Amino acid sequence: MKISALTTIFVLLAAITSMAQVKEAKPADVESIDSIMKAVYDVISGDAGVERDWDRFRSLFHKDARLIPTGKNPQTGVTGATAMTPDGYVERAAPTFAKQGFHEREISRKVDRYGNIVQVFSTYAAFRSKTDKEPFMRGINSFQLLFDGKRWWVMTIFWEAETPDNLIPKKYLN
Repeated sequence: MKISALTTIFVLLAAITSMAQVKEAKPADVESIDSIMKAVYDVISGDAGVERDWDRFRSLFHKDARLIPTGKNPQTGVTGATAMTPDGYVERAAPTFAKQGFHEREISRKVDRYGNIVQVFSTYAAFRSKTDKEPFMRGINSFQLLFDGKRWWVMTIFWEAETPDNLIPKKYLN
């Protein structure tokens, strides 16, 4: 019985601690579609070795949010996707950002809205530094956003990088 009670207390304390670590979003980051989109691009961008504000990053996402990169397996030729939580993205991206600069800029946007849900096709260009003229990568981020009556939340970012055999259509570059 003592072990069960101690285990229950430990689990509750861990849950409370993890909930307390979620920082409240800056109101200016989540007041509009434009502001949340700008905040996402801003918070992941920076020079090599510059620590990102991961608390700010997490504050933009709904508790059930997912980030889903896609890519083609070079051995099989099959395109797949990997879903991760915002924390999973931080674990995956932070070591790369420590070694390489990454500045992602939105170059085009197509928005569809119905009520409190929004689908945004956001074409991006990625650079190693702010001063680079040519991107090392481009692609499309597909954002699904939710307005809860008070603020905007990122529910999903699902993306695919441009490849020579899969160029970004012109309609997503205007």
